[in-house]
Amino acid sequence: MLTVASFNVNGINARLPRLTEWLVKFQPDIVCLQEIKAAEDRFPREEIEAIGYNCLFHGQKSFNGVAILTKKAIPQLIRNQLPNDPDPLQCRYLEAEVNGIIIVSLYLPNGNPLPSPKYDYKLAWFKAFVTHAQTLWNSEKPVILAGDYNVVPSSDFKDIRDASELEGNALISPESRFFWRELLAMGWTDAIRARYPNEPLYSFWDYQGRSWPKDHGMRIDHLLISPAIADRLMDVGIDRTMRGLEKSSDHVPVWLRLRD
Repeated sequence: MLTVASFNVNGINARLPRLTEWLVKFQPDIVCLQEIKAAEDRFPREEIEAIGYNCLFHGQKSFNGVAILTKKAIPQLIRNQLPNDPDPLQCRYLEAEVNGIIIVSLYLPNGNPLPSPKYDYKLAWFKAFVTHAQTLWNSEKPVILAGDYNVVPSSDFKDIRDASELEGNALISPESRFFWRELLAMGWTDAIRARYPNEPLYSFWDYQGRSWPKDHGMRIDHLLISPAIADRLMDVGIDRTMRGLEKSSDHVPVWLRLRD
């Protein structure tokens, strides 16, 4: 059995106690992190290695940043930049091979406000990602595209508690959802919905507006998997208990388990 998780930590040094506690308790084999918000010399490699994880990361000071942690195998870097990235100075993409599986950790731009250059950047990045996802799909290899996509797939209760709260927001814009649907039409499987097609499952609760106490969450962290992975899928989940802890991230881990 292999457990793969994705977790936007919203600042790895600020959330390090919560992250290491979760890693020790949950023991995932592979973890994709987003928004580590740490330059290379500020990544807490020693603390993470001390609990048994190898580290591959691509970070920048105060913003963005992605990482892949592995419990046993050494992750083999494939690339740390999205092909045709419209702004390669931003650290948003990391791709590695782990035990024959291509693992991608991605942090897609938020894009707000719209219209704005930030929204234009989001759409340009998303388009470039869809193009590269097609290349990965064509390889016919086992691939997991894990991360914070900053897109709510639908306005249904199962994906967002109250879509009216995000009216005019880039996370639910028609263009953002168009690119999401392009990925699904290509054949990628949304792992969470493969197991729980209609259950309300959220991965993010804003710090503002008492979103967590009111459970006004949304699903923006996703695990897209290729057919070779979908055939091995045993279980999936979202660890919402993490959101209620002191000094927690505003996101929680999403995970899947695969047959060997």
